[in-house]
Order: sequence, then C-alpha cells, then structure tokens
Amino acid sequence: MLESMAELNGRPVDPDAVLNLALTSYGHFTSMRVDNQRVRGLSLHMERLVRDCKTVLGADLDLDRVQSYVRQAAHQPTGSFVVRVTVFDPTVSLARPDKANNPSILVTARPAADLPLPPLRVKSIRYERDVPAVKHVGLFGALHARRTALHDGYDDALFVTPDDQVSEGGTWNIGFISEGGITWPKADALPGVTMALLQQIGEHRTTPIMLEEAHGMQAAFATNTAIGVRALSSIDDVPMTVDHPLLTELRDAYLAIPGERL
Repeated sequence: MLESMAELNGRPVDPDAVLNLALTSYGHFTSMRVDNQRVRGLSLHMERLVRDCKTVLGADLDLDRVQSYVRQAAHQPTGSFVVRVTVFDPTVSLARPDKANNPSILVTARPAADLPLPPLRVKSIRYERDVPAVKHVGLFGALHARRTALHDGYDDALFVTPDDQVSEGGTWNIGFISEGGITWPKADALPGVTMALLQQIGEHRTTPIMLEEAHGMQAAFATNTAIGVRALSSIDDVPMTVDHPLLTELRDAYLAIPGERL
C-alpha cells in the first residue's frame, strides 16, 4: 500500500524549502485521483496547472517536469491514491509577491478512499472564495466555513453568495437533479475537472440557482477528484433523495471513464 509522501522538485522535502508556502499561503495546486496508474481528466488537470501558474506566478510551467514528478510519486503499478501538485515560489515574501515567478513543484500523495462514499449532510454558509476561478492554496475561509458546519452537526459547508445564489462546496462542485435533468449553478466557482468530465456525459444545463430552489430539487451531489460523485442527503434541514436513478447513472458513468495513463 502507498504510504503518504512528499517531494519537492523530485526530492524529499526540506522543511526550510516549504516554509514560505506555510507563511504566505501563496501558490496554486491541483489534486488528482490515480487508479492503477490512470487519472480521469489528466490533461484537464495539466491545463489547470498551466493556466493558474500564469495567473498566480506570471510564469510558464514545464509540464514534462510536472508529469515526471507525478509519475515518480505514483510509482506503484496498482492501487488508488490522491496526488496533489502544488506550485509555488519558495522565495516569495509578504512584501513582494510580485517577485514570485520561479515555480517549484511540491508533490504529495496519500491513500484514496474506496468509491462511492456515503452521502453528505451540508449546511449553507454565505461565503465566496478569493479569485474563485483559481485553485489556490488560500483555504482559510473555506476551512473555517467547513469547521462551522461540522460544529453545527453537518458534514460540510455549501457556499452561497450574499444574494443567496448557490455556488460550490468547501472543496467540491455541486450539481442538482430536477424534472429537467442535471443542472449546475451559474455562479463564481472553481471550474472542477470532475464536473467538466461529467458535463461530457449526457445533457446538462447551467443556470443561477437560489438556495430556496436548491431545497426543492429532487437530488443533489458533490463532485471532485477524490470523491467522484457523492450524493447529498440534506441541505440545511431539507432532506434530499440519495438513490435517484439519474444520480446512480451519473455515478456509474463517471466510474466507467477509463482515465488517461500517467
């Protein structure tokens, strides 16, 4: 079984080299589930890293280098685990983030949970991530919202805007099932790789969804690389169907995607 590991630029991590990442939280990342040396949406993960590196560091990213580090981390031929690729500049300072332009690549890996996972109970919380289109490492607000939800007896937080539009979850996208089929909220949120793959399966639509409308949906589900398609059993105190046929169909179709070889 793969043990958790961490490497910086292909070598064991020197704590001093990642100190600035801890102190500044300035960088970006992507996480991908590896199943038997294959990754669903691998090319989309790489595109995200390139795009976000330009936004965060103003630099080009060497994808051959990135993929060689990922292959090194995912050296076991079988098994399932989650690899996270974090891109940051170890020399960045709080005073001069504009000087952060030399990307280093931190690769971490941990065992992945078996799919499917049990349904989630979520609490709606008004929160909007900074620069939501970028998968950045600034997770304080999202984790604080998750902490609030957990303290209130829920499993996670569902973010809504100040005008009550549903946007996304703590670390996942959200989709809904209604009489019209599968619907995704049209609000500022991270464009997830898993969501993008699902949108290639069948017919989907994207439209603004108010929290009150979300409460009236037939079913709801969370998506990201680690959880695949995970049903929501309730939003706030409103129960949701967890065995809707379309939800089962969507989950099975996602699991059937063969993935791209590393």
